[in-house]
Amino acid sequence: MNSSVLLRLIVMLIQLWPCSLSTQNSSTQNTVQPFTPVRRVKRSWLWEPLFATEEQISPDSVYIGQLKSDLDKQDGNLKYILTGEGAGSFFVIDEYNGKIYVTQKLDREKKPFYTLRAQAINRSTQLPVEPESEFIIKVRDVNDNEPQFLDGPYVATVPEMSPEGTSVTQVTATDADDPSYGNSARLLYSLVEGQPYFSVEPKTGVIRMASQMDRETKDQYLVIIQAKDMVGQPGAFSATATVTINLSDINDNPPEFQQRLYYMSVSEEAPVGTTIGKVFAEDRDIGDNAAMDYFIEADGSDVFNIITNDETQEGIILLKKRVDYESKKRYSIQVKAVNRYIDERFLKEEPFEDTTIVKINVEDADEPPVFTLENYVMEIVEGAMSGALVGVVTARDPDDEESPVRYSIVHSTHLKRLFSINEHNGAIITTEPLDREIASWHNITVTATETRNPEKISEANVYVQVLDVNDNAPEFPKNYETFVCENTVSGQLIQSISAVDRDDSAEGHHFFFSLAQEDSNSSHFTVKDNQDNTAGIFTGKSGFSRQEQFFFYLPILIQDNGTPPLTSTNTLTVTVCDCDTEVNTFYCRYGAFMYSLGLSTEALVAVLACILIFLVFFLAIVTIRQQQQKKPPFSDKMEEFRENIVSYDDEGGGEEDTEAFDISALRTRTVMRTHKPRKKVASEIQSLYRQSLQVGPDSAIFRQFISEKLEEANTDPSVPPYDSLQTYAFEGTGSLAGSFSSLGSNTSDMDQSYDYLADWGPHFKQLAGMYTSHRTVGD
Repeated sequence: MNSSVLLRLIVMLIQLWPCSLSTQNSSTQNTVQPFTPVRRVKRSWLWEPLFATEEQISPDSVYIGQLKSDLDKQDGNLKYILTGEGAGSFFVIDEYNGKIYVTQKLDREKKPFYTLRAQAINRSTQLPVEPESEFIIKVRDVNDNEPQFLDGPYVATVPEMSPEGTSVTQVTATDADDPSYGNSARLLYSLVEGQPYFSVEPKTGVIRMASQMDRETKDQYLVIIQAKDMVGQPGAFSATATVTINLSDINDNPPEFQQRLYYMSVSEEAPVGTTIGKVFAEDRDIGDNAAMDYFIEADGSDVFNIITNDETQEGIILLKKRVDYESKKRYSIQVKAVNRYIDERFLKEEPFEDTTIVKINVEDADEPPVFTLENYVMEIVEGAMSGALVGVVTARDPDDEESPVRYSIVHSTHLKRLFSINEHNGAIITTEPLDREIASWHNITVTATETRNPEKISEANVYVQVLDVNDNAPEFPKNYETFVCENTVSGQLIQSISAVDRDDSAEGHHFFFSLAQEDSNSSHFTVKDNQDNTAGIFTGKSGFSRQEQFFFYLPILIQDNGTPPLTSTNTLTVTVCDCDTEVNTFYCRYGAFMYSLGLSTEALVAVLACILIFLVFFLAIVTIRQQQQKKPPFSDKMEEFRENIVSYDDEGGGEEDTEAFDISALRTRTVMRTHKPRKKVASEIQSLYRQSLQVGPDSAIFRQFISEKLEEANTDPSVPPYDSLQTYAFEGTGSLAGSFSSLGSNTSDMDQSYDYLADWGPHFKQLAGMYTSHRTVGD
């Protein structure tokens, strides 16, 4: 046995706990539990703790212990027997002295201990001298397994610029050796590769930052960790694992412009919103940490605007206001780029922004004329003569002030042309007098065109206000209806009046009311001005007579407060009513209407009576004609007759098709009818009618009716095409009901009673009346 194996055995013997056997009575087996300390009890079995070392290599069997009984006199009379796990294969016993040997190599990782039973018998009698006892052989561990990283390879992420000592991740290795015996499973971690950026804790395998690192310099590191058992002692086994460590980005870099000066240009014709150019500030960070916003300093923010393209992180400069080459030919603006998300930890080092200068040149272009004002407001007094000057518009060519401009008015085809303009000097004049009461404002569109380049045109709006003059006299706002009773007393108010004026008074309208001087009825009525633009009409006397005078016409004089003042005479018609104190407006209007027609009341009543009689006579005639035009009874029978047209769903069944009618009935020459007492004449006629259909009357009208109905059915597109046409070769024998004619009758009308006609309903009402009256006359 070499020295290294011997050293291992010594170490294991120190750390192993011995097993012991306990002695029981004859009925109970003695059992030695594993890992149990030696207990000194009285027993008959004697042996030392048994251990077997795994992986032990020897050409011969290895002695591991001895079993011995106190009854053994060493005379060879006792025989030792070993049974249980591994007995005879892994373990053998010397039957004479009880020594146990290991014959094969053991593996603790597969089986850490074996349970066996020992027995001692007398060779002569073959009887046991000791009770069978159970004991355990424990396999001592040797370092025969390497550590393993079962979770590798490892990937970890840590923010860049993390301080020293920041935990990155933890790696863990396992060892299949016995952790409770020796140092075979005690691991020690070390860093093989990754210095000086990372470190690892020897016992836990936690990887930590050893220094601050910048992602922009290097964003990924490969670290190799070694795990060694036996606490790193010589001869220990080891294993390695690779850890990929990525540095995540933080916002530790400000944006920086690659150019300190940009040159751009824009045409003065460019509309608002035109893209002028782009600027770009680079940020070494990535993602949101590189997001930035661009700003224009105050000097150029009123003319230009800048927005950020979030995909490219470019700043796009846009035209915010139209530029004019003649006013300003170049601009110099300062653009600033600022990080959108700031990390407070790095603000103390430097501001996270950068600036650059952008110079923008304005390019000249041929521009249309420019009016001095965008909107003109002019005034003119209404009624001014044609050709009166309204105002002057002025435009100039911004490219060449000496270039002539031609003016014109954009006329609408559906509006009257009230204005014209001098195409050379822009003077606007009227073409006819203006009336403020028709339109107080006029909107005109004036164009200015370059003479040398007619395509360059500009427009301006001109608003013309027509100033008011007092050219409209006041008048009544409506047509007043004024009534007065015949017995009205003097001084009674019969009407309140007001006035309107189409003119627009700056100080407000004020009207004055009075009776015209030429009024011949001034003694009958008076006018009182209320000084509030209203006036009252009062009676000037008591009592009026319709026979003497039905209407009074009062000329009311109304004057406004304009300059100069205007007056008008408005006639107020007063109607005299036949009333006591209160006026019945409808009756008064009716009387006035009749008076205007020159008719008296009696004559009107006579006319209305004639009209009423005429209406009654007309309604009577209409009623009689409606009764005469009612549908004849035979048409009802024809509609009922159509009910017997039978529809078949087959193509014909020979004689079976005749089931629709009773053929035998058609061939019967005589059908007897029993007469029952008549309850109602109308129902009796219906019964007779149906019986006549079964007989089949020999009538040309009947045959014509049948043909017409069949023709209608054949030509009707809404009827399904499965009608059945039946032919009956029977000419008929006449009607069994007899004749309804009075010819040949031996009775006279006088002898007949027609009272039953009254029971036939409204269709026979007129006939019943005629025959009833005839009988009355006869009687």
